[in-house]
Amino acid sequence: MVLWRNMLKLFIQQNPLVMILTNRAFSGFSVNDIQKAKSFYKDKLGMEVSDGPMGVMELHINNDSKVLIYPKSTHSPASYTVLNFPVDNIDQAVDELSSKGIRFIQYGGEINTDEKGIFRGGGPLIAWFEDPAGNILSVIESPEKGM
Repeated sequence: MVLWRNMLKLFIQQNPLVMILTNRAFSGFSVNDIQKAKSFYKDKLGMEVSDGPMGVMELHINNDSKVLIYPKSTHSPASYTVLNFPVDNIDQAVDELSSKGIRFIQYGGEINTDEKGIFRGGGPLIAWFEDPAGNILSVIESPEKGM
């Protein structure tokens, strides 16, 4: 693993375009009501948010990473998970978010979730929920640290 990281660092140093493209990359998704989104991410999830240019919202993930959330009048929720929140204890996270009024999605079939909305069928434990615009988010517990 260390050898791979050293090779990647060397490749990036020798290829300035890769360094430019990966140094400050960020993700983004749309919502139909930026004020509802701001309230949800700040008040319900307890995240740091700030106003960006042209009416967008910046969701701060850690010291130097952010997700751009932008208003779109023709917004259509994504049919996939747009943002995952790693947690140390899935049951505790689900209980805390549920106490704030967040409802977890109940799935059947291959990704059958339990009564709390947690998938426990192999792999990481995960529970999905929606933001006010219908975008799918998750809390995910992994035995691997640093996920």
